[in-house]
Amino acid sequence: MANDDQISLFEFSQLEFSQLESHPAPPPEFDPELIPTDARVPIPAGTYQTMEQMKAHCNRCFRCGLGESRTNAVIGRGNDKASIMIVGEGPGQNEDETGIAFVGKAGQLLDKILASVNLTERDVYICNVVKCRPPNNRDPQPAEIEACNGYLREQIRLVNPKIILLTGKYAMLTLLGIKQGITKVRGQWVERDGRLYMPIFHPAYLLRNQSREKGSPKWLMWQDIQAVRQKLDEIQRGEG
Repeated sequence: MANDDQISLFEFSQLEFSQLESHPAPPPEFDPELIPTDARVPIPAGTYQTMEQMKAHCNRCFRCGLGESRTNAVIGRGNDKASIMIVGEGPGQNEDETGIAFVGKAGQLLDKILASVNLTERDVYICNVVKCRPPNNRDPQPAEIEACNGYLREQIRLVNPKIILLTGKYAMLTLLGIKQGITKVRGQWVERDGRLYMPIFHPAYLLRNQSREKGSPKWLMWQDIQAVRQKLDEIQRGEG
């Protein structure tokens, strides 16, 4: 688990993403049907009882401009009671067309990485910071992340994972406030609110860096996923 020395390595954002740290409280006469219509309407903790309820809102959501260009909102895939949650940045073209998270080449590589340590869809739940594809696969913008943040927080509450793996800088920034580059912080555990978080390389980055030599991104990912497997085994033994 993270100690004070590890946490001091991170630079926590207090600016544009600071408001993403907590669930907003519902206003008087709160109407959940207003959630998909306006980003100013909060998404309080406990709004959804199932992912299907959230999916219904997300597929008619216009809290930000991404709703104008989506084919399908992409909620997530895997076991919604999994011990491990993996959070990416945003859907790509394949995900937008199918409505399923991480189904393109990056997702296929992610599945292989998980399988290498005997993890399957039964063991993980995979989702993204934003639920609709940014045009041309650009980075999600702060206003888009803020508009979607309540959905992500509700997913974390519903899944209630022991471990959350953060792929990509926007997952790190949104959930931990880490502003440093992934190469400096990957593989390190951070404990927050009773959960263990680890930043890892995005599988799309690994597709662009094919070397398996010691110290390469793929080699480092192998070290990280083994550490995740070991930590999960420790947690499960402690619960036995």
